[in-house]
Amino acid sequence: MADITAVSPLAPEGFPELPVIDGVRFAAVEAGVKYQGRKDVTLIELAPGSSVAGVFTKSATRSANVLDCQAKVGLDSDAGAAFIINSGNSNAFTGRAGEGSVAAICEAVAGVTGLPQERVFTSSTGVIGERLPHDRITAKIDELVAGLAPDSIEDAAHGIMTTDTYAKGAGTTVMIDGHPVKIAGIAKGSGMIAPDMATMLVYILTDAKVERALLQQILSELTDVTFNAITVDSDTSTSDTLLLGATGASGVEITEPEGPFAAGLHEVMLELAHLVVRDGEGATKFVEISVTGAASDQDAKTHALAIANSPLVKTAIAGEDPNWGRIVMAIGKSGAAADRDLLTIHFGDVLVAEKGWVAESYSEEAGATYMKAQELAIRVDLGLGDGAAKVWTCDLTHGYITINADYRS
Repeated sequence: MADITAVSPLAPEGFPELPVIDGVRFAAVEAGVKYQGRKDVTLIELAPGSSVAGVFTKSATRSANVLDCQAKVGLDSDAGAAFIINSGNSNAFTGRAGEGSVAAICEAVAGVTGLPQERVFTSSTGVIGERLPHDRITAKIDELVAGLAPDSIEDAAHGIMTTDTYAKGAGTTVMIDGHPVKIAGIAKGSGMIAPDMATMLVYILTDAKVERALLQQILSELTDVTFNAITVDSDTSTSDTLLLGATGASGVEITEPEGPFAAGLHEVMLELAHLVVRDGEGATKFVEISVTGAASDQDAKTHALAIANSPLVKTAIAGEDPNWGRIVMAIGKSGAAADRDLLTIHFGDVLVAEKGWVAESYSEEAGATYMKAQELAIRVDLGLGDGAAKVWTCDLTHGYITINADYRS
């Protein structure tokens, strides 16, 4: 059985060195919301003049924090902003008590920072259905503000973890008209991962100057091909939040939805999304599923997610079993257009099946050898059109069951 206390075998070597974003400061503290002896509350402060965009879970049972952020994110303001995040308790399915917790935290942050409450964005992640002991958070606001520093992003990343086995960060610097523009982000996520907006919790910062509506447009478009293209277990969280803040400190103004800035942001978002999959609860394999030849891009994504979310496919991958019949099954059940006799399936460069049957060149030995790799690529061509999509997932092991069987213990 997998050691659920160990760092994921798919983890990077360590937390990356990220560019320092002018106009942003970070802090994290131990508040004992649920966990003891570890940082569990993070504060991110953005300078005046910053714009904020966000995407959120579409869950019908989303948390009070998400509802509050959704109400605020579309507002224009010249004031700064603050993101405050706690781990260990999701403040979801807590009724009016949840709303009261959000209000109390926003009031406390506003009181210490001088920000208007509508510029305080809260997130909570962890157990669903238990009241948030928000007094443990508000008691730490002075300490958080006193500890704010521009180079403390790694501490911030640790402060938002729940069952994550490592802190997740990504960043880049892009050149625009000869001037550097920096982008850096952190994420948390390990289970309950089938985003319908973004992913678990993600915070991305940049020193670009971007008007709020354009920032929102760029973020929403890139979400579909990054965070909305990953899945660990097919379950969508009540708390999924992605906030993007642009301070404008570089003086470089972005005026178009495409170009170097969008490309750099896409790079950071995709890396963070992949880091979440690599930390999937109990995961031992990172899997890219590529579907081409579909009747439409949406059909391609439907097929890809059907494969990625199939417990039978995922357990076969965990067992290193090249059971291509389960790929055929997943395609057939997806509901999108498919023709059995036009399917082509590859495991990496190994041609497995074509024309409605196993390929003449295929050998079980070649398939089994390929499946032993930690990083796998499953390619399906439907032979129907030009639709294409990629999604990323992981395998399903005993470790996932162990973690989630006693998550509340």
